[in-house]
Amino acid sequence: MIDAVATDSSSTSSNDKPRRTRRTRMTGAERRQQLLEIGRTLFAAKGFEGTSVEEIAAKAGVSKPVVYEHFGGKEGLYAVVVDREMRCLLDMVTSSLTAGHPRELCEQAAFALLDYIEEYTDGFRILVRDSPIPQSTGSFASLISDIATQVEDILGREFKSRGFDPKLAPLYAQALVGMVALTGQWWLDVRRPKKAEVAAHLVNLAWHGLDGLEAKPHLIGRRKN
Repeated sequence: MIDAVATDSSSTSSNDKPRRTRRTRMTGAERRQQLLEIGRTLFAAKGFEGTSVEEIAAKAGVSKPVVYEHFGGKEGLYAVVVDREMRCLLDMVTSSLTAGHPRELCEQAAFALLDYIEEYTDGFRILVRDSPIPQSTGSFASLISDIATQVEDILGREFKSRGFDPKLAPLYAQALVGMVALTGQWWLDVRRPKKAEVAAHLVNLAWHGLDGLEAKPHLIGRRKN
């Protein structure tokens, strides 16, 4: 009798659609990926504090313990999301630095960051927020520092060829990368002018500033220390 009822409840005529659809059970890896994608979207839209485990679980169609099972809680999920975004951006920037001419390298670095903002907008919104958890794998500031480290060698060689002190390359690398990063945060919302034009203006300021660089810069104001 039970089998007959089950058959009737799922049977259809040639013109009817099935009344029930069988839910496909996810593997552990698939569920983890689903939770990461949902968390990423919510953290970008609402921030860490504005997102709850209950909301993450509801979006995934699971109970709260499933989120805890995979990540130990909201903090663990957030940390993994941030770590993935940081690695993605760092990879995009470092892999873009292929040209031999320093000016074109500046262009490539600017484009890499703007490309990331355009293609991974949610990820960038997460990165530019201050991390609320001490155990997070990093912050946007530390990521910018990592990227600047990649630029140090390039600037060091350029400084040496021009007779400047290569020991100052880390300072200039931080300044240049920071300039591009802050401009990127502004462009994230306004999206004007177009990406190529933003990159051109960034490189214009950076390159012509470097082109006229003084070997021993001096202060012209009254304050000297």
